[in-house]
Amino acid sequence: MAGVDTTLLKDLDRRGLINQATGDGELTEHLAHSRTLYCGFDPTADSLHIGSLVPLLTLKRFQAAGHRPIALVGGATGLIGDPSFKAQERSLNTPDVVAGWVDKIRAQVSQFIDFDCGENSAAVANNLDWTRDLNVLDFLRDVGKHFSVNNMVNKESVKQRIQREGEGISFTEFSYMLLQSMDFSELYQRENCTLQIGGSDQWGNITGGVDLTRRQHRGKVFGLTLPLVTKADGTKFGKTESGTIWLDPKRTSPYAFYQFWLNTADADAYKFLRYFTFLSVDEIDAIERADAERAGKPEAQGILAREVTREVHGEEGLAAAERISRALFSGDIAELSAGDLEQLRQDGLPSSELPADFGDQSLINVLVDAGMAPSGKPVKDALGRKAVLVNGEAIGAESNSEPKGVFAPGRALHERYFIVRLGKKKYHLFVLPI
Repeated sequence: MAGVDTTLLKDLDRRGLINQATGDGELTEHLAHSRTLYCGFDPTADSLHIGSLVPLLTLKRFQAAGHRPIALVGGATGLIGDPSFKAQERSLNTPDVVAGWVDKIRAQVSQFIDFDCGENSAAVANNLDWTRDLNVLDFLRDVGKHFSVNNMVNKESVKQRIQREGEGISFTEFSYMLLQSMDFSELYQRENCTLQIGGSDQWGNITGGVDLTRRQHRGKVFGLTLPLVTKADGTKFGKTESGTIWLDPKRTSPYAFYQFWLNTADADAYKFLRYFTFLSVDEIDAIERADAERAGKPEAQGILAREVTREVHGEEGLAAAERISRALFSGDIAELSAGDLEQLRQDGLPSSELPADFGDQSLINVLVDAGMAPSGKPVKDALGRKAVLVNGEAIGAESNSEPKGVFAPGRALHERYFIVRLGKKKYHLFVLPI
């Protein structure tokens, strides 16, 4: 096996990726040898979102440095729900639903770590494996006795819930810390796992696992937290007007994913390059300097969008995202594949099926009925200026006439699709009925 890269923690620190660590500086020495580490991902939906990218990519960084990562999917903890810094109690999902989500998330995390690279090949674990047959008396005797309720209620993540008027915290969620702590103890015993990483909101749960492992097995283990991603303007990271940015391409297409990163604010772009890409810090510093010296639009967002989309969706997903972006920007709609057009439909580009009698209907009426204009007058004006484009072709008309056959099946992209642009920015996707 290749040697361990002992500069890993230094690199994480330069990237701003270290929030807190246990061990009073001993972690650096500990990581001078190949170690096993883990990060947990609870199935709270059928896909992870980009809030999970920092820990996923950090597992990948550790593996590249010579360590062995375990991605723990919370088949058990997902049934309970983590109360850390949540405003209110989570809704509990049924075991069948959670089990289905576990399978999907296991497949997702597997995209980021290598399962066939020798001694530090990755693994995926499910904490339901060691809790499924555990009875409540054994749990209370073997795990619960090691926890002080006084200490638990003083954890910042729990304290906020207890002090919030009218909300409080249920015993179910209060017990979450014990279950996550047991995960660390179990993985130490089963896999010689000596490091847990997670977001800064997991500090209380992680230190609970460090203490439990010491008490149960006299094991020396460590915890490392990563910063939660924030945006400079104070708005929530990973949310857009159309909703959460998911890692599953069926929920957020590669095109929409690419556009999210492309629209990153200048104030966030260089921080996100450090968090979410494998470009070296020196390369990122050089990009920032070049952008500062260059007049006009910075290049950081384009680099960020390409790097992260390639990491999550591969070369094919990146190519599709760039192709769609280029086609919409340049008007060269003909280069779009049927899959590209379906991506646009999925992403919420306004779309509708053409009515069965579309051949007899006025083009102006079709566009007004689709909501592209409040009345026929703006459409007539746009036709007069040849500012209506159908599949990239400018459509014009004299003031007293209207173009015919615009939606003829023979003019459709891939025999089904018409992208209509009204003016400079208003798009609508019309689909022929099957």
